[in-house]
Amino acid sequence: MDNDLFEILKELGISDPDELFDDIPQSIRTSTLGLPRGMTEDEIRKEALKLTSMNRTVNQMHSFLGFGLYNHYVPAAIGNIISRNEFLTSYTPYQPEISQGIMQALFEYQSVMAELLQMDVVNSSLYDSSTSLGEAIRMAGNITGKKEFLIPARMYETKKMVISNYVKGSGIRLKEYPFDGRGMADLLFIRDNLNENTAGIYVEYPNMFGIIDENVRKVKEIIGQERIFVAGVNPISLGVLSPPGSLGADIVVGEGQALGLGLNFGGPLLGIFATRMEYVRKVPGRIIGAAEDENGKPAFAMILQTREQHIRREKAISNITSNEALMSIASLAYLSLLGDSGMKRIGEINMGRTQKLMDISREFGVKLPYAGSPVFNEFLLNINCSRTFVAGIAKKLDLIPGYYLGKEYGFSNRNEVNLVVNVTERNTDEDFDAYREFLGKVS
Repeated sequence: MDNDLFEILKELGISDPDELFDDIPQSIRTSTLGLPRGMTEDEIRKEALKLTSMNRTVNQMHSFLGFGLYNHYVPAAIGNIISRNEFLTSYTPYQPEISQGIMQALFEYQSVMAELLQMDVVNSSLYDSSTSLGEAIRMAGNITGKKEFLIPARMYETKKMVISNYVKGSGIRLKEYPFDGRGMADLLFIRDNLNENTAGIYVEYPNMFGIIDENVRKVKEIIGQERIFVAGVNPISLGVLSPPGSLGADIVVGEGQALGLGLNFGGPLLGIFATRMEYVRKVPGRIIGAAEDENGKPAFAMILQTREQHIRREKAISNITSNEALMSIASLAYLSLLGDSGMKRIGEINMGRTQKLMDISREFGVKLPYAGSPVFNEFLLNINCSRTFVAGIAKKLDLIPGYYLGKEYGFSNRNEVNLVVNVTERNTDEDFDAYREFLGKVS
């Protein structure tokens, strides 16, 4: 026994390291873990590369998979910009005197996003769209003092799970509303289910099926000024769709992944959060403000920090104490590179190519449940075959045909497949040809 180990055991008052495990019953102990022999760093690297080479990415397949995360093109300049040390290594800029660069970048992100959404105030980001929605629901409860909130019955289950956790401690009860026959928010149900305890409503635009919900224009009129209207948006669609601020939204949330972040195996993401000036002191997270230093030169600092736990923890309105600063800067770079005309062009391409695939689907007689409703870059497709058969055909064609909807979304018929199909500007003629061949085999 070496001297260091002897001294440690002496300090602990034991004579053998195994005594540290005396609380573990002998019956469940094992003498071996069945692990392979130890490997050198170089051997591990080779083995890891061998395993990762088995992966198939969207760039190696004909992918029409979206459903929350989207395969949009990421300009090469974005990677160069966010790789700068002052952005890549920065965390929370608590010391403004040495953090002016990243603070200005975050301020510009807030400004550009506010213009895109047509909202008064945007914070410097949250984790993802799910946490943004959870914060929005709690904020609606704080503003109104009411304890019931309406959400769509058809929305991502992962998002439902997150917001359910968010509202547990606040006493807010979530109530689901259905879609109408066009796949849009059922305004009659919403109107009939409002009561004196309704804090607000969440409407997605586009929604889970990619449908551009035309009923969203009437939501604020129906719920009135005493309730909070939370709009969920796909920001890349706002080059062609009306901004949520013009539709009466009080709070806007969304996922910023489509704005130059790429897929990255599912993260990191970017939670967008915006609101009206009258609610600014209820906003979670942090806001970067522009001011002047003692010499009259532009200066930036975190403002309204009473929301932060490190300032007044007992009065904090949220447990969000970090943000997605690097992802915010990536989105800022993306929006700056594209500009108004670029955003419009991307939106037009997405909508046009989506309609092209819908037309191809009609050629084969497959069912499009909401065919008469306008969509952005996703649509619902129904195929009268088993999922096993459909998945087998798709695999042979190196095709990802969309997102399979299962029991968690109310689709449990074994003899049919319901897919949410996504089309972006990255889908090529070869991709469409593969989908045409796929439909020919399954329809």
